[in-house]
Amino acid sequence: MEDTLLRIEEISKHFGGVYAVNEVNLNVDHGGIWGLVGPNGSGKSTLFNTILGLHKPDHGDIYFEDKCVTNLAPHQMYDLGLANAFQVPRLFYSMTVLDNMLVAARRQQGDKLFNGLFLRRRWQEQEKGLISEALDILDIVGLDELSFTPAKELSGGQRKLLELGRGLMAKPKLLLLDEPAAGINPVLGKRIFEKLRDLSKNGIAFFIVEHRLELLFEFASWVYVMDKGKLVLAGEPKTITDNPLFYSIYLGDE
Repeated sequence: MEDTLLRIEEISKHFGGVYAVNEVNLNVDHGGIWGLVGPNGSGKSTLFNTILGLHKPDHGDIYFEDKCVTNLAPHQMYDLGLANAFQVPRLFYSMTVLDNMLVAARRQQGDKLFNGLFLRRRWQEQEKGLISEALDILDIVGLDELSFTPAKELSGGQRKLLELGRGLMAKPKLLLLDEPAAGINPVLGKRIFEKLRDLSKNGIAFFIVEHRLELLFEFASWVYVMDKGKLVLAGEPKTITDNPLFYSIYLGDE
């Protein structure tokens, strides 16, 4: 169990009489790219929001590094090292791209009143380092030339890239990504996944919902398939694509 980073046990979440997530069990280990796929309405986003603490599960438990985190708030999950990038970017649109990156950093010294008043040099040195880190990440996602541009002036695809960059800025142990390649041209989408693969070798785990299956399956080491709130398949990408049930789920055939 020491390699397990995220463990979900019998998680269910319903809205009214409809189960969006129904008794799901899965594990995500340290490092690597992990996929979560399924047709629209299968429960993927609800599962992600439940993991993040945006929804409280009606049944089951969530463990992060063997600690039960079922009832933690989103900011507490963030502090533990679990971050996310939303499908629809949630940015500070009046702030610059660089400033959006900086506010995403965890455990900033300047956030504490005592440090802000009496340890100014310490938090200023940390902020210099954070600026350097932010610029490096912006280079990875192709936004380095827009560092001082207000976020409201970015295109839809660029906003998606900034949302991804903010997730990386948190230095997470696990980053949940909801359709990171949506609205991005295929060449850039592949470049991003290549960067994610490189970063995963340093111990960051990426758990990704993605409808561009050919892209996800090229880089993921393990894929979970959901349908109608349930987890119906799990395995390596080739194992999934060799299973007739996978195509039945997407095509609606019995």
